[in-house]
Amino acid sequence: MAHLAEPAAEAANRSAPRGPERRERGRSPRSRFNPAYLFVAPALLLAAVFIVWPIIQSGWMSLHDWTIGDDSHKWLGFGNYTELFHDSRFWNSLKVTLVYAVFVVVGQVTIGLALAQWLRRTTWYTMLLRSAFFFPTIASLAVTGIVWKFLLDPQVGLVDGWLGKLGFHAQAWLQDTHLALPALIAVGIWKNFGFSMIVLLAGVQGVSKELLEAATLDGAGAVARFRHVTLPALRPAILFCVVIGTVNALQLFDLTYVMTDGGPLFHTESIVMYLYQRGFVDFRLGYASAIAWVLFLIIIAVSVVQLRMLRYRDDD
Repeated sequence: MAHLAEPAAEAANRSAPRGPERRERGRSPRSRFNPAYLFVAPALLLAAVFIVWPIIQSGWMSLHDWTIGDDSHKWLGFGNYTELFHDSRFWNSLKVTLVYAVFVVVGQVTIGLALAQWLRRTTWYTMLLRSAFFFPTIASLAVTGIVWKFLLDPQVGLVDGWLGKLGFHAQAWLQDTHLALPALIAVGIWKNFGFSMIVLLAGVQGVSKELLEAATLDGAGAVARFRHVTLPALRPAILFCVVIGTVNALQLFDLTYVMTDGGPLFHTESIVMYLYQRGFVDFRLGYASAIAWVLFLIIIAVSVVQLRMLRYRDDD
């Protein structure tokens, strides 16, 4: 019996936790503190104070008649949202913002993709052109707006001066109700296509050369290779550019504030600028908070739709 008990005892000793493992199992949950929480605590605290709390506070304010100078803060429930639904100026600003976002995002991604395909080879002149095309991206929106406001001025602007030499009449680009928004869209595309170019350029340079060579051997031309090999491989990069570009475009404020101040006749007033007018000119912070929450929900909805439409799957 003794010789049978020895293997059983050895098996029990092998299966029993030893050393640090035994001590770890014996610790209470309170003693298992991860020091990594100490490193992320400052970032979490800043996020809670400057991001989470203002979002909660704005939601609370949107349910009240929160006006600067009036401390009563009367409870309205969804009264601000009901008023917003019947506000024609809000709907006009929403239409302006959506039109701007659609044209700017499509324009910047299309031009960025064309330039990425053109400048995919690394030479001294392609590097120079990449830098030149990317330069507007790093410029401030306010500075960009001021520069283009002078360029488009019908009296001293260079654009009308050049068009005059070609035989065209001077145009009041930012004062005409039909030209002001297209001018803003053109400036927005010029400002942002360099960012899309850089992102898509990285994607183009990462396309498998073996797949391109195989497609060439199968008789595929340049257009067919781009459509069936390059474009599917660029789907994650295109999705990134579209989502980021849409979120930025829906928050349009700097360009229209500097270049047109929402005019002429509210034809370039974006939803963020209307929020600014209601909150910091009319001092109706509750109503402005309701506008901010509607814009927040619109951005989430649009982003979800884009992610579903352009999501990347390995089996595609």
